[in-house]
Amino acid sequence: METDFLKKMLTDELISLAFKEDIGDGDHTTLATIPVTAKGNVQLLIKEDGILAGVEIAQKIFHAFDPDLKITVYIEDGTEVKRGDIAFTVEGKIQSLLQTERLVLNVMQRMSGIATITRQYVKKMEGTKAQILDTRKTTPGMRMLEKEAVRIGGGTNHRIGLFDMILLKDNHVDFAGGIAIAIERAKKYLHEKNKNLPIEIEVRNLNELNEVLQTGGIDRIMLDNFDIENTRKAVEMVNGKYKLESSGGITFETIREYAETGVDYISAGALTHSVKSLDMSLKAIRH
Repeated sequence: METDFLKKMLTDELISLAFKEDIGDGDHTTLATIPVTAKGNVQLLIKEDGILAGVEIAQKIFHAFDPDLKITVYIEDGTEVKRGDIAFTVEGKIQSLLQTERLVLNVMQRMSGIATITRQYVKKMEGTKAQILDTRKTTPGMRMLEKEAVRIGGGTNHRIGLFDMILLKDNHVDFAGGIAIAIERAKKYLHEKNKNLPIEIEVRNLNELNEVLQTGGIDRIMLDNFDIENTRKAVEMVNGKYKLESSGGITFETIREYAETGVDYISAGALTHSVKSLDMSLKAIRH
């Protein structure tokens, strides 16, 4: 399945499910208090400095619920925002504005939080060749949006899921019976299935790295929980033959030092698994 099509399909399904979860058989508070013909305006108010993300998704949410809502965007995704900024306004049926409010905020606050921390990591690594990668440590059902937020923040997406890369991790290697066997089985599988997927393999120490270099047939090597000294040694051993990714135990405080070793990528689950949402609100515009 083509990745772009999958992203759209899963995003559409998420929006549909989220409305079912929130509205159920009706937003009875809104239906009881607001006439169906009443019109109004709201604005997205930024309440905390950061990087804005989720504007495009917000437009999809509004229009999925009510195609007649009119959205005027003032600040695009990826822009640095300050407390007090107005990102966009929405005009239309008040019932529609009230029923879409929470879903839009939930999505945009989380995406903006992810984009904000990603931008901080990117700036921390400036001047090195290393790129910051996300992981599969995402909120179930929201992976496409969270990975999009990483991209908006200036990061690079790792694999989307289990379908778009062969990633031989420690358990795959151990269950298969070793590095060489795991690599050969992966290559055979791709040939038999007529699939063209990159192969990455995780190594836990320099001995395993040496075994991978002797075996070959892969595209990228993940250095799992290597310290700085051994990461430098790994870069020297590989000498540019394969792309190198550092992963595991790397913090915001240490990432610069890892980036300066010469690795190509650094993956960080912290971009998505423990992010603080960016504060913002949808407020009625009073005339």
